[in-house]
Formats: sequence, C-alpha cells, structure tokens
Amino acid sequence: MNYIITGVSRGIGKALAEEFLSSGSGVIGIGRKHDIDHPNFSFVQCDLSVPSEVECLKISIPKGAVTLINNAGVLGAIKRLTEQAPPDVERVLNINTVAPVLLTNLIYNSVSDKNSFCLINISSGAANRAIPSWASYCASKAALNMFSEAFYLEEKEKGFSPKVYAVAPGVVDTEMQQEIRNTSDADFSSAHKFVDLKRNNELFTSHSVAKKLIQLINRPYDGEVFYDLRIMNP
Repeated sequence: MNYIITGVSRGIGKALAEEFLSSGSGVIGIGRKHDIDHPNFSFVQCDLSVPSEVECLKISIPKGAVTLINNAGVLGAIKRLTEQAPPDVERVLNINTVAPVLLTNLIYNSVSDKNSFCLINISSGAANRAIPSWASYCASKAALNMFSEAFYLEEKEKGFSPKVYAVAPGVVDTEMQQEIRNTSDADFSSAHKFVDLKRNNELFTSHSVAKKLIQLINRPYDGEVFYDLRIMNP
C-alpha cells in the first residue's frame, strides 16, 4: 500500500507517516517542510494555501493501491469575524477545503485502479456545530464533509467504488490545541473548556489517532463516509 499525506511536519500527519513507514509501506509527504528520514519516504514541497501551487503539483503516483490523506489544516484567527481586519477566510478555506479538492482530483485521475483508491479527509466535529470565533474553520470543515460525500456518490454513479471517509479525530494534543488554550476568553468564549481538557488529561495523542485511522482503513468498506473516531468501535 502506498500513502500520500499532507501536513507531515507534525501532529496527526507525522504520526501517520511514522506508523505507515514502520510497517513497510511507502509514504509521499506533501507540505512546506518535514523532518522524516526513511528510505520509503519521499517529499513534495508545496504551499497548500496557494491553489496555483497545488494545481501545478508534480507528483509521481505509485502503482497499485493508493490512499490519499488530506490531513493538513489550520484553525485560522481565533476571533469573531467582525473583529478581524480583514477576516481570515481565504487562507483557511484554501488549506482546509480547496487544497483537498484539488489534490483529490489530481491524484484520483492519475491512479490506474479507481476501485483500490482510498480517500481520507481529516474533518472535525466543528463541521456540524457552529463555534463562535471559529467561523472560517467551521465553514471549511463543513464544506470538506460535503465534498467528501459528493465525490463518493459521483464515483458510485460512474460504477467505481473508492473508499471515501471524512473523519472527525476528536480533540488531539497538537500545537493547534496549544494555540487555542493561549487565546483570551474575550476572543474565544470556550477557551476555558480546552484548558480543562488538557488539565484533565482528556486529549488524544497523535499516535493514538493514527492507529485508529489505520484500523478504519483496514476495515471492509461499508459505504459510510462520516466517522467520529471518539465513538468508533474497535
């Protein structure tokens, strides 16, 4: 199995790459930087916030089964929209939604066996629940969910059967969480909740999330696009 993963410099993306590489799989990382040193790892540099760079990406698609994991994501400015000048929308949407759409189109159209293709879009519970001061992030993940389902249904109409998932990983102990905890209550009314999650040791580790994602990939596909790893049965 070959894996293409965005955002491998840290967090879930790096944990996934390390897990796959340790099992002997090949991994192609896409992003601005990385620090992974492994003979089965290759890297394609790309600023995912710039659609023209993604559209022009040159990537050698491996033969056989390919899994694309659109993991890279940003929260954006943690502040009410009317208090941002200008609102931090374009960058968030480009990284969280536009880049996954463009990469899926590029890579899926290049694989030889459409039925062996697997797409995993890292979504969020915020896709289904509006959170004050996260408007751009919520909108970007909601759009990612709808893209995931529409892509699956379109390919099904064409007679193909790729695996397609939009996965909410839960609250993971990453740099994004540190950024959230450092935000003032004046800018983010729910900041204290995330401080409590860290204090009470209720955050998931990147590697625990990676292991659950691998379990999901290895399951027989049942046509269910949306998964919440917090409630996924082993």
